[in-house]
Amino acid sequence: MIRKAKAVWQGTGRDGTGHLTSESGVLAETPYSFKTRFENEKGTNPEELIAAAHAGCFTMALAFGLQLAGFTPTELSTEAAVSLEPDGKGFKISKSALTLRAKVPNLDDAGFARIAGEAEKNCPVSKVLNAEISLDAKLV
Repeated sequence: MIRKAKAVWQGTGRDGTGHLTSESGVLAETPYSFKTRFENEKGTNPEELIAAAHAGCFTMALAFGLQLAGFTPTELSTEAAVSLEPDGKGFKISKSALTLRAKVPNLDDAGFARIAGEAEKNCPVSKVLNAEISLDAKLV
């Protein structure tokens, strides 16, 4: 399976602008720029997209793990916070912090922690990130 997205950029790094388009059409010439990345202007940025990918991938992996263990979650809500920091003359993504709040009937804390930990390790996005990944998972 191959998934594709395209970035088009015009101009310099600081003053230029670009747009992102995904094969599915969910992103359709979605704007991004220095200001959307570093100054919170409306639009997206690569780190936000990685955070969305990590949150979505992990949550789906957890749903499958719970299913295999015989549990049906009422709700799984995951936030991924991706950290971008200076690295020499550039930047690096140094961390992705996953915060999960879950409602899973009939599951104890120890079983939940084990299944959530396995999901984090086996999520394909977790595997591709060369960053520290933390998980704060709680049943609510």
